Amino acid sequence: MAHDAALDFIRSNPQAVLATYRRDGQAQLSPVIAAVDVESRVVISTREGAMKTLNLRRNPRAALCALNSRFYGEWYTVEGDAEIISLPEAMELLVDYYRRVSGEHPDWQEYRAAMTRDRRVLLRITVDRSGPTTEG
Repeated sequence: MAHDAALDFIRSNPQAVLATYRRDGQAQLSPVIAAVDVESRVVISTREGAMKTLNLRRNPRAALCALNSRFYGEWYTVEGDAEIISLPEAMELLVDYYRRVSGEHPDWQEYRAAMTRDRRVLLRITVDRSGPTTEG
């Protein structure tokens, strides 16, 4: 697949910056933790009322720059259309996201309660562009 290198990088380097677009077209940047789901989509947990969620409801286009833990060196960007999955449909997707990023939670009942209390949503980006294809 054309985006395998970028997705593999994100699987190993979840720290990233997500770009969404404000009403005036300007970029809004947010530090996030990204994962890749079973269908090779980039997934991010956030809140229903977060600016990135509000921006994506208006304009579903998103870009993500994933960085290695040293900051300098290898990095990848991905772009694509994003969908927002809200609770209650998002709950098991949020559990899967947590497992991909952090492994098993010590108390899944407490985790689910926190997701509900915080009004969490799952952002899911279908990648249609990735890079870089060269170092620079």
